[in-house]
Amino acid sequence: MPRPYASGVVTASADDVWARIRDFNGIADWHPGIQSSELTTGDSGAEVGAVRKLGLGGDAVVSERLVALDDDARTYTYTFTDSGPFPVRRYVSTIRVAPVTDTGHAFVEWWAEFDADAGDEAELTKTYARGVYGGGISALQQHFGG
Repeated sequence: MPRPYASGVVTASADDVWARIRDFNGIADWHPGIQSSELTTGDSGAEVGAVRKLGLGGDAVVSERLVALDDDARTYTYTFTDSGPFPVRRYVSTIRVAPVTDTGHAFVEWWAEFDADAGDEAELTKTYARGVYGGGISALQQHFGG
């Protein structure tokens, strides 16, 4: 089972970074690859079970359900309800923010596990790790100045 992964240090506190990304429906406000986000189920982006529909540009759309949210651990996990252009059968992803105790900065990590045809696994792993997760972490680094 593939497990794409990306991580990075953001020059802001873990609490500040978490405040920026915590709203499940707010991803379009900080991730450059997400054109729009709309809740289709749930009243807020902090409600487990909420479903967001993401516009990825052009006609590409995916839908994701929030399956876990833990403010103490600064983490949330979500799964596809509609994988849109991605040829996956199962997809579960987690983003986590932890403090770097010697600097006061934030360590952000983002990963997933998914099932796909063997011929699609390498390209999907690269797309998720570099494009989606790495791109999002890079945007957070730029937003917070480093």
